[in-house]
Amino acid sequence: MTKEEKAKYVDDLTVQLTENNVIYLTDTAELTVEVVNSLRRKAFNANVSMRVVKNTLLAKAMDRVEDKDFGDLKGTLKGATSIMFAETANGPARLIKDFRKKADKPILKGAYIDASVYVGDDQLKMLAELKSKEEMIGEIIGILQSPAKNVVSGLKGAGGKLAGILKTLEQRAKN
Repeated sequence: MTKEEKAKYVDDLTVQLTENNVIYLTDTAELTVEVVNSLRRKAFNANVSMRVVKNTLLAKAMDRVEDKDFGDLKGTLKGATSIMFAETANGPARLIKDFRKKADKPILKGAYIDASVYVGDDQLKMLAELKSKEEMIGEIIGILQSPAKNVVSGLKGAGGKLAGILKTLEQRAKN
């Protein structure tokens, strides 16, 4: 790789790191080309972008990103590293967890999610269980709708009872 190619590579990585708030670093060493291609297909289908990166160039790109603190993630840049970008925080974790039902890798080195840094493969289960923004909004809407539904059904029920009582009182008054 020429000096110009390396500079372009670092520039591209810097742009991706700046534009994404969900970044996963994984170890894909010793995986065959066939297995890596299968992982890439699954990543593509899950709206996760994945690429193999050079550790030294990724570290330089991380240093260039001014508005993010990658903390201990730079310490994980050893061996083969693949980087994953996604819109949903749990997307790559679910992908890795599902893929590991058939293979031992990829291993989660670390993740950067909305200014939080997670280091180590032991974080995978917790990250996979994170709720996406859409799931959280759905839950909040459900919670907010529940009291309103109870009030409406209570009013409907009470209204029917009240109308029945008024009818009975009216009939008694006529008799």
